[in-house]
Amino acid sequence: MEMIIVILLILSAVIFLLSFFKKDRVKELEKEIDTLSLSYMQDIYQLKKRLSILEEELLIQGPSSPILMKKPAGTAGGKGQVNEIIRNQVLSLSKQGLSIEQISSQSTLPREEILVIIESAREKGERV
Repeated sequence: MEMIIVILLILSAVIFLLSFFKKDRVKELEKEIDTLSLSYMQDIYQLKKRLSILEEELLIQGPSSPILMKKPAGTAGGKGQVNEIIRNQVLSLSKQGLSIEQISSQSTLPREEILVIIESAREKGERV
């Protein structure tokens, strides 16, 4: 009986010592989770940074910034042609009674282009 108790004590001491040398899988998982969460947070930070840069660019350009299209190949002149959306915006602002300078500041088109748009609309018989 005493022999069994001694063997059990020795066996428990050996198992206890082996437990110190065995890898702890929970710690490995914790390290992996920490690494993933750090990577995730870095990605979120970069996305937020990019988003804020895009928002700043949109605020600088404004929603009424001009959209210029190049003339198709084969047309004369080196200037870009004003997009139909900008043309409609200029005509709409003109119908509202805004001055050429106000329209120019809102559409960021030069005064001359605004006058050309208005004159071409009048020539086509549109109410301006």
